[in-house]
Amino acid sequence: MDFPRDPSRRRLLAHGAALVAVTSGAAHAQTSPPASTPAVPAEAKPFPPYVAWKNQSQMIQHTATTIETKRSAYGTSIVTPADRLYIRNNLPAPDASIVNDRDGWSMAVEGVRSPRTLTVRELKSMGIETTATVLQCSGNGRGYFPSKPSGTKWQVGAAGCVIWSGVPVRSVVAALGGLADGARFITGTGGEKLPDGIDPKSVMVERSVPITNLEDALLAWEMNGEPLPHAHGGPLRLIVPGYSGVNNIKYIKRLAFTAQESDAAIQKTGYRISPPGQKHSPSEPSVWEMGLKSWINGPGPDTGPVKAGTVQIHGVAMGGMQAVKRVDVSIDGGQTWREAKLVGPDLGRFAWRQFVLPVKLEPGTYQLVCRAQDVKFNWQEETTPENSGGYLNAGWRAHGFSVTVA
Repeated sequence: MDFPRDPSRRRLLAHGAALVAVTSGAAHAQTSPPASTPAVPAEAKPFPPYVAWKNQSQMIQHTATTIETKRSAYGTSIVTPADRLYIRNNLPAPDASIVNDRDGWSMAVEGVRSPRTLTVRELKSMGIETTATVLQCSGNGRGYFPSKPSGTKWQVGAAGCVIWSGVPVRSVVAALGGLADGARFITGTGGEKLPDGIDPKSVMVERSVPITNLEDALLAWEMNGEPLPHAHGGPLRLIVPGYSGVNNIKYIKRLAFTAQESDAAIQKTGYRISPPGQKHSPSEPSVWEMGLKSWINGPGPDTGPVKAGTVQIHGVAMGGMQAVKRVDVSIDGGQTWREAKLVGPDLGRFAWRQFVLPVKLEPGTYQLVCRAQDVKFNWQEETTPENSGGYLNAGWRAHGFSVTVA
């Protein structure tokens, strides 16, 4: 398939995977080493011990608790390997000793007719399901907002497609007699150790999502066929398919079905869609559902020179709460479009789809962008309105880039 060159050579957005100088935080024991650890370039700052097993050559370390996947590291195999999956923690991870006895980890269940505390061992007797979901930080794409909101300047790498196994939340509710009256939210509380001497509500990781997620929510103890890594919430994590990462509670210690949203700061005034320059307010929309989104992974800014000839333009597309139906690709900044092919297995509406479009490129500069459509015929938005937290940036124009073909 031939495309015309873009004679104007306009750049939509300059991309670069620059490594940010960071200071490391509290050390945590290594808990999920891969079969072999890739060599780390001498000039790269080593990862903190709790994620030392990650493939450092495929990631960008912003801080000890914010580590991004390189755009070129996603490959074309749909599922994101654990050693390339991004890291984002609101609090330091608990001591790694919590995974020494995974089945002994306990979680309180409230807001049901027979509330009680359950161990992972007991949860495993209540049922098992497996689901594939996009796990994406709420701030993924923040680095593309023109106003440069505070926070990690994520590009596309604070996301991954992951296969989770665990017990459906609905099965736990059924085993405990059903929901108590008045339940409107699912509220999860993380098991991180809180700093002494301050109001716990000011720092604790506790999020509420609408009770409508009861059908799909999962309590996961396995990720990509392996015990859930400590760095990603092991021994137990709440998974809310289609919702941004902050709602997928790591180290979950309390699962409550509540009449009101949590009054913890991370819910009450944190992660809200607020106008630029304004403080978050409980009256503003919470960062919950992810939007329709796609981006190109290759050829990309970090994949090296592109030679003239037939090039396989490939990337990923996610539908948030809906399945992806179609992806279009443009090499002239959105002036003309061609439909790409969805490739690989369909892992369900909450997973992302890989796409590819073969094109014949002559020497020159091209502006690569893509846009996705979901099964309800909604198209990915061209731009996402600015917000003070830099959340949920899904605009196709900002995620584009220029590539020079020689």
